[in-house]
Amino acid sequence: MLGTFAKAFRTPDLRRKLLFTIGIMVLFRLGSFIPTPGVDYAVINSIQKQASSNDLMGLINLFSGGGLLQLSVFALGIMPYITASIIVQLLRVVIPRFETLHKEGQSGQTKLTQYTRYLTIALAILQSTAVITTARSGALFGTAGVGKQVIDPDNAWTVTLMIITMTAGTGLIMWMGELITEKGVGNGMSLLIFTSIVAGFPSSMGQILQGNKGITNFIVVLVVFVAVIAAIVFVEQSQRRIRVQYAKRMVGRRTYGGSTTYIPIKINTAGVIPIIFASSLLALPSMLIQFVSDPSNKVVVWIQNNLGQTDPLYLVLYAALTIFFCFFYTAITFNPEEVADNMKKYGGFIPGIRAGRPTAEYLNYVINRITTPGSIYLAVVALVPQVLFGFLGVSQNLPFGGTTLLIIVGVGLDTVKQIESQLQQRHYEGFLR
Repeated sequence: MLGTFAKAFRTPDLRRKLLFTIGIMVLFRLGSFIPTPGVDYAVINSIQKQASSNDLMGLINLFSGGGLLQLSVFALGIMPYITASIIVQLLRVVIPRFETLHKEGQSGQTKLTQYTRYLTIALAILQSTAVITTARSGALFGTAGVGKQVIDPDNAWTVTLMIITMTAGTGLIMWMGELITEKGVGNGMSLLIFTSIVAGFPSSMGQILQGNKGITNFIVVLVVFVAVIAAIVFVEQSQRRIRVQYAKRMVGRRTYGGSTTYIPIKINTAGVIPIIFASSLLALPSMLIQFVSDPSNKVVVWIQNNLGQTDPLYLVLYAALTIFFCFFYTAITFNPEEVADNMKKYGGFIPGIRAGRPTAEYLNYVINRITTPGSIYLAVVALVPQVLFGFLGVSQNLPFGGTTLLIIVGVGLDTVKQIESQLQQRHYEGFLR
């Protein structure tokens, strides 16, 4: 593999793409350390040593590469764009115009991308306002009374400047991600998320080593996650291939069709989205109680005692919501009727299945059977880190979770495949033999 990388760097155009991608990733990391105007960086660092954010803010902080808790220029990270993309995709079911654009091909996709950009900026304004509000109240750091040390609550211009800066930072991240996709190697947005997650690994492993039974916990965590990553690679590469036969057609004097292909259906069709939905939904109660002035309130006490990341009720709800969102998101992204209509339009059919409605029913049957083990697999991947950290007594603010592992493996496999395809175009030996 190292020899293949060496050959990739010997190819001028591929070397240029790789260096461009690495350069954008370095700029993205530098932006995570540049403080927003009006923030005392020294005070932020001192607070972080004693404070811990809630689950939802921890997720956003993970995708921003630690920039959220530092209130940096890139504090929001890539989360506004991810949220906007998911919303636009879900709106295809509600708004017929979006579904029409989706079917129009490249021109329609361009318009949907433009709508996603506009929505990203709008969400960035809302999220930056929410982040600054939680920072001023101290809820962002999990410690009350520290917000005034970081941000002057009486200076409206400073707050406005911070909102503008964070929103501009989100727009810049979105632009850098699109530059990587266009001129670099791999999917730009995914690589920026990958960079944010991997950047927190060294410090997180250091936290494990510094804790009680540091070396033992370090070895246990390392072994478990190597095993989990191996299992994720195996499942993510697995797929059910439905054979499709195309009938021969005569167009003038030429014969078209007569070929055999297949429809690849992955076991995990929904990807990492169900885990993000489930963790975000369960994190909302813990975030909202930060703003309650009465800590003895029965609702607050119940949430604190039952919705912690290692509580049995939390784990059960986490698994149930992950399975539910897996079926929900798969039903939205994979439309058996649309696939069956396209096959019928071009003369394709599944051997033994009639074209049209029987094909749609068969595809729906297959996708439901595959989604069942896929959703259970997602739930297990999501729960293994939670149970492991609870058993070892390790802090929950580490970037080791089902979301992070799936993203790392998925982005890694996709990037390697793209480099592999470009190497094969130049008749080089690839990573896979």
